[in-house]
Amino acid sequence: MYQSIFKRYELKYMLTLEEKQKILEAMAPYMRLDQFGRSEIRNLYFDTDSYRLIRRSLEKPVYKEKLRVRSYRPAGPDDQIYVELKKKYKSVVYKRRLALPQQQAMDWLCGRIPAPENSQIAREIQYFLQYYETLRPTVFLSYEREAYYSLNGDDFRITFDDTIQSRQEDLSLQSPAGGNALLPEGRVLMEIKTSGGIPLWMTKALTQLRIYKTSFSKYGTAYQQFIYPQIKGAITHEPCQHPFQSLPGSF
Repeated sequence: MYQSIFKRYELKYMLTLEEKQKILEAMAPYMRLDQFGRSEIRNLYFDTDSYRLIRRSLEKPVYKEKLRVRSYRPAGPDDQIYVELKKKYKSVVYKRRLALPQQQAMDWLCGRIPAPENSQIAREIQYFLQYYETLRPTVFLSYEREAYYSLNGDDFRITFDDTIQSRQEDLSLQSPAGGNALLPEGRVLMEIKTSGGIPLWMTKALTQLRIYKTSFSKYGTAYQQFIYPQIKGAITHEPCQHPFQSLPGSF
């Protein structure tokens, strides 16, 4: 059974490859790579025609929210994906997600069918859709991830993301990953995810290596580097269309 509700802190650090290796050495007695190993994560972020959600997020408000769909491999119409509503309030991240077949999820999010279930999470997502009205997929964002879990059974997790790429066309979880690079070559984004504190061994490693928290939003960086510069130009939006209608052999 997948986890559908999260409440935790998410702390971000920008590392060099050498720093990543030293962090991995410090982690070795306490953490293990999860069952997925190194995986390719694909996301479609939803936003309004005016990019209201990401513009608001970049203002660093006390409260912000976003909606995305995610898969851990190329996903066809019947493959399970995750619809995720993510909120942040006073540094605490709250995430709600539903696992649905991709076609059903996209039909719902694009307003073609009603909510697929009558759960609290579905109602929250439905309210979000109705409140923002003109939501549509605006950016495809992919990256390679290594996720580690704590051996002592708590919820302390560490992820390393690299090859972070974004694009504004071919907005399909079934398409190959690729797009504009969001990180300089040789850089890795590390995230610490925990509902409590950071273990002493990790605090010690960060202090010794002089690694400090940073603020980095994948979607925010894509917007600032590639979307915003085009807004006064000929930027185009792909409509919230059927995700498979342009694929060969689709129905």
